[in-house]
Amino acid sequence: MNANELSATLLSCLFFMGLVAWISYRKTRGEIDTRDGYFLAGRGLGAVFIAGSLLLTNLSAEQLIGLNGSAYGFNLSSMAWEVTAAFATICMAFIFLPRYLAGAFSTLPEFLNDRFDDDVRRLTVILFMLGYGLVTIPSVLYSGSIAVMQMFDVPALFKLSYSTALAVTIVAIGSIGAVYAVFGGLKAVAVSDTLNGIGLLAIGIAVPVLGLSLLGEGNVGQGLHIITNTSTEKLNAIGSSSDPTPFATLFTGMIFANLFYWCTNQYVIQRTLAAKNLAEGQKGVLFSGFFKVLVPFIMMLPGVIAFHLYGAVGSETGLASIDLAYPQLIRDVLPVYAMGFFLAVLLGAVFSSFNSLLNSAATLFCLDVYVPYKERQGHHHVNDEKVLKVAKRASIVITLFSFVVAPMLQFAPDGLWQIIRVFTGFYNIPVIAIVIVGLFAPQVPALGPKLVICFHILAYGLLKFVFDDVVTLHFIHLYAILFFIEVAIMLAIGMRYPRAEVWTYSTSHKVDLQPWRFAGPCAVTLISSVIALYLLFSPIGLVGGTVSYTHLTLPTSDLV
Repeated sequence: MNANELSATLLSCLFFMGLVAWISYRKTRGEIDTRDGYFLAGRGLGAVFIAGSLLLTNLSAEQLIGLNGSAYGFNLSSMAWEVTAAFATICMAFIFLPRYLAGAFSTLPEFLNDRFDDDVRRLTVILFMLGYGLVTIPSVLYSGSIAVMQMFDVPALFKLSYSTALAVTIVAIGSIGAVYAVFGGLKAVAVSDTLNGIGLLAIGIAVPVLGLSLLGEGNVGQGLHIITNTSTEKLNAIGSSSDPTPFATLFTGMIFANLFYWCTNQYVIQRTLAAKNLAEGQKGVLFSGFFKVLVPFIMMLPGVIAFHLYGAVGSETGLASIDLAYPQLIRDVLPVYAMGFFLAVLLGAVFSSFNSLLNSAATLFCLDVYVPYKERQGHHHVNDEKVLKVAKRASIVITLFSFVVAPMLQFAPDGLWQIIRVFTGFYNIPVIAIVIVGLFAPQVPALGPKLVICFHILAYGLLKFVFDDVVTLHFIHLYAILFFIEVAIMLAIGMRYPRAEVWTYSTSHKVDLQPWRFAGPCAVTLISSVIALYLLFSPIGLVGGTVSYTHLTLPTSDLV
């Protein structure tokens, strides 16, 4: 990319980013001066903004890089993390969300404080903050940065070493992205997410089409014929025991990992807690489930195309790392005039997840640490102005910390996607186990969750990192085993030391709890789509080859 092309790309990128920022500002002006306004968008989000924000919060550069890299290096088995999330969105819509909205909770730890006690609240805040600070936020910055570096060859452009260029890119992206979360609150995040989501879908559709065209030497049909008849094992979503995501894990720990993410993870559920009513919340959550079904096509198929274009990782023509598959494909298929738009969408996706994480981390710190601390000191009402100042300072501190951790992810031997999934195991399973027991076993006292949190961190750490040569179970299977053990521990404590007064659920009546009348049919359609997708990417479907595209011709010269 020469100087003129680089300038045009940067200018067009700045234009699109500026447009999103301006619209977000217009939509949030004068609405972020209170706690509910800053942390929960005034409890006024509709289905479109909920679905759009959930989509961009979840589908970031981490997925673009990680999932395509997994498809390039292995097969489509890792689509399980995304596609099976549809089941979790259904559980959120019908089981968890009605209870969260009925209690008008601002955070998950606030619910746990109501259900158990303040110690359980503090322990879960610690788990979330460590997970966000050490794994999730750095991974978002790292994945976005390597995509930008690969596209624009930042080390050569500025004559820097790879590690230095990575650190500089991380700081630049993080600094710009933090502006939304620090100054705009949740509504600015939700509005910008929705706008960037439209761009992400456009790019997500364009890249595989252009990639197939390149593979088929100008013909999409020929490219499609190649990937469906050559090395078709790359299209297999039924993972074996040696694949990153074995198929059996869909029915064990995968269930609980997705339930945690979609039903209890603060930075995901925060926009659903901000729903104007239950019906809008259910619509937004279920619509986001349909977007997850598209993930194999927009975030994994390009990785398969990259395999056919470049060869296996480490081969003579292959890429040096599986995490380079998507960035390299982008450079080869997108015309120069579209690079600015893609860069804006990519950065928008990075900003989305980063902003959501910052906003949620600040929410947790302020509402579950700072405000309770001040109240224990005798300050019975901490004014909103003071809370918002603390939130902004907390966001800045977390941002600076992530700048230190993110560059270290370049040393992950198994790729970005795997390291994230392994390390989130330290906090995802105990949280979902505690919430489920809290909702459905009202006699269990606070002692149960406290013991379970300590047990899980110790047990998972030992099984995964100390005795991993002895215990060779896949870490997702460990999720399931530990989940059932921890539920059993809490139920046993509930039987031996039941609460003196059984916990009862109370409704605050802050929002309308009338459910969406089409939620049931929507959920059935969503599950049917998941089943159909697994049949398509299996030996029953495309794996093994097909000749159905032999005579298909679809010229793409006019597409670009």
